[in-house]
Amino acid sequence: MIDTILIANRGEIARRIIRTARRLGIRTVAVFSDADATAPHVQEADAAVAIGPAPARESYLVQDRLIEAAKATGADAIHPGYGFLSENAGFAQAVTDAGLTWIGAPPHAILAMGLKDAAKARMAAAGVPTTPGYLGDDQSDARLSREADAIGYPVLIKAVAGGGGKGMRKVDRAEDFAASLASCRREAAGAFGDDRVLLETYVQKPRHIEVQVFGDAHGNVVHLFERDCSLQRRHQKVIEEAPAPGMDEATRDAVTAAAVRAAQAVSYVGAGTIEFIADASEGLRADRIWFMEMNTRLQVEHPVTEAITGLDLVEWQIRVASGEPLPLAQDQITRSGHAIEARLYAENPARGFLPSTGRLERYRVPSAGLRLDSAVEEGGEITPHYDPMIAKLIVHAPTRRGAARQLAQAARGVEVWPVRTNAAFLARALDHPEFLAARVDTGFIDRHREALAPKPVASLAVLQAAAQAILADSATRAAGPWAALPGFRVNSAPTPVIRVAADDGAHAVSVQPAASALTVLRQGSRLVVFEEGDAFALSAARADDGGEGGDAADGLILSPMPGRILSVAVALRDRVKKGQPLAVLEAMKMEHALLAPFDGHVEALDAVAGQQVTEGAALLRVVPA
Repeated sequence: MIDTILIANRGEIARRIIRTARRLGIRTVAVFSDADATAPHVQEADAAVAIGPAPARESYLVQDRLIEAAKATGADAIHPGYGFLSENAGFAQAVTDAGLTWIGAPPHAILAMGLKDAAKARMAAAGVPTTPGYLGDDQSDARLSREADAIGYPVLIKAVAGGGGKGMRKVDRAEDFAASLASCRREAAGAFGDDRVLLETYVQKPRHIEVQVFGDAHGNVVHLFERDCSLQRRHQKVIEEAPAPGMDEATRDAVTAAAVRAAQAVSYVGAGTIEFIADASEGLRADRIWFMEMNTRLQVEHPVTEAITGLDLVEWQIRVASGEPLPLAQDQITRSGHAIEARLYAENPARGFLPSTGRLERYRVPSAGLRLDSAVEEGGEITPHYDPMIAKLIVHAPTRRGAARQLAQAARGVEVWPVRTNAAFLARALDHPEFLAARVDTGFIDRHREALAPKPVASLAVLQAAAQAILADSATRAAGPWAALPGFRVNSAPTPVIRVAADDGAHAVSVQPAASALTVLRQGSRLVVFEEGDAFALSAARADDGGEGGDAADGLILSPMPGRILSVAVALRDRVKKGQPLAVLEAMKMEHALLAPFDGHVEALDAVAGQQVTEGAALLRVVPA
């Protein structure tokens, strides 16, 4: 068995590997960039090595530095996790050449499956069904146009070396083909240094089905059943589940057998995933499911497979890399129940899913019945340097509907601030009648975008919670016996009215005596109320506000999104006019002017030119003239 593993990765996958290694009595070495010096994976490993600045290309992607760190710490193996260098054949070979054990796919398999056209040709030769299309060497515009006509529109153009939706275009009409091809080639060349493309028939109602496979160095290959990863946004997976809903046993047998043949065709060793595209217009049928590509690594969504099989895939990886045969034969691998995983991202669905960065002043996730694979802890930071996934929320239940309901409840209980998340979006997706009825495909999120990602508006319950907190704070500050008698009337119950400033203006709220069940976080004069996975920033409204104050009803100017302060145009105690620019924020390569909400003067100023700020950060406060 391996003695010490260096984990050439970060975040939740590094922590995931550490958990299994610790259980097996294996020592672990973490690596970290400057941005991750205090990250949880660094604290949890037995040793840690600094490998460079925050950008991944200067740290996590520097191959020599990783191998040097392994040798310096006495590691005898390297686990690449997923992403970064996990599917880099050159790195895999370099690790082996350095006398270390590579806990991943062999270099020859990575190379064989790395280019989509060559992989599809190899799969077709192995009897694995492939999507109808064109894989030829003739890349001339004229030949590709003729082939597209022969396939029939709509047609899909895909970069040969692509991934993550880059270099991919759906073309509906022949007259749009040339422009789409040129655009696809430019994007592919920029992203992968390879502008070659292939063509496929466009599947009208696609579902993304993938099969977990495992091979060992003794020639054994098994499958661990399938996953459905159809809920995607911009070709990025959001919700994954196992098994695939609506798949009968005959179809399952056909797809998993094809996946095993695919792995055998490249003498595969380790954990891998065979991805298929299914035409679900008539349900899942074996003759309408085609090979798409192979991921020669562990997948982000591997926990749902672990949940239904009761197996530890990282342990299997370690044992196979150590030269052991697979722990189980195919007929010994069973499944039970249903598992669903949701990816909790640092992003703002109400603002087009803009990324959200900053320190997690609040980070709470319900623990009951939930597996949480988290990259960070409360007090940690989400930086712009890496993937914005905060955590994976995984639930296993006897039925699919039960798992969906349980995971939706967990998502509704997420409390994160000031970083914005997609928690409420996930809850709405999991609760959606179409999802519960298993009527899903890769267009699900786009079809239901308005229902899944509306602009959050503070509910009456949120306003009540804020009003109660404001009243309690004012009573605490007040002196004398009358502080306990708000709204006093002879022979009447006290019903104080509190004016609460929210994003949509000021609201007069009659405070009810019952205590609110919602969580309220106090941040100076601002209150953050959590409800159903959303977070709402509120405050006491100014006495003279008529309800049209908008975001700055109380004069507090907040950063509308993560960004950098380009300039500050005022100083403390400066007099300002309504609409006067106070500061300029640069975000998403655009400049946003922050304006005075009314005539007054600057009472507080926390904005500094050059400062990086999070969404919701308090920058200035203007008080009325």
